[in-house]
Amino acid sequence: MTGKIIKGIAGFYYVHVEGMGVYACRAKGIFRNVNIKPLVGDNVHMEVTDERDKEGNVTEILPRENTLIRPAVANIDQALIIFAIVKPNPSLNLLDRFLIRMEKQNLPSIICFNKQDIASEEEKLKLYDAYAGSGYKVVFISALQNEGLDELRKLLAGKTTTVAGPSGVGKSTIINCLYPDANMETGSISEKIERGRHTTRHSEIIALGDETYIMDTPGFTSLSITDIEKDELYLYYPEFKQYEPYCRFRGCAHISEPDCKVKEAVESGQISRIRYENYSLLYDELKGVKRY
Repeated sequence: MTGKIIKGIAGFYYVHVEGMGVYACRAKGIFRNVNIKPLVGDNVHMEVTDERDKEGNVTEILPRENTLIRPAVANIDQALIIFAIVKPNPSLNLLDRFLIRMEKQNLPSIICFNKQDIASEEEKLKLYDAYAGSGYKVVFISALQNEGLDELRKLLAGKTTTVAGPSGVGKSTIINCLYPDANMETGSISEKIERGRHTTRHSEIIALGDETYIMDTPGFTSLSITDIEKDELYLYYPEFKQYEPYCRFRGCAHISEPDCKVKEAVESGQISRIRYENYSLLYDELKGVKRY
């Protein structure tokens, strides 16, 4: 039987099997012998040991498409980064930090701006202009008014998506609005999972539908970028790529060099000035980091 690990607590791995439910599984000793630890998000083969109590053993971990380090999860297809348009007003510097972290882990990102029902058209346009040309899909929604959710469902369908964003922007509300029944199956797994519910925050994937999973991401609460060298920061700004080959200097930092095509694209409106200004601030931040 094949399924996906959606949660791991206290030595148990909870495996969701399409059409069958969730099984509380132990990992076979063979994994310890070869120093392999199952991760949330792993696709696995399992054997059922007790169908009535939904228990089993994980017997094989299938090849991983990718592995994220923080949080430690496998087989994530994309990131959904959620910010509010207003209340709270978005920190675009923080948003860019989220995007950089996802770029560093080679994850495609969708930017979702919530609370459009209480935002002005001017506020929406400012955000659209800042990010529409950056290579990311940008969607505007209102979880409260059920606006834009059909488009979001289509973007999530058939994928495993990690959700990130600051507090107060409506992440949980959005997930509940998208899939009201999402927690029905996982909410009644077993008493074993209840024992771990109030322990340290852990990664958990929610099964939403056929091959569609979503994951809240507690590990992205720390958004330091000091592990990035200043000279590689430009790599995490997708909109720079088409202009970089035409800069006068090879290895142009796009800060103070003459004949910089990235800066020219900013001046002509082809690259968002907001994005570029954040890039400059982050570059200066990294320039001040002491490397040992």
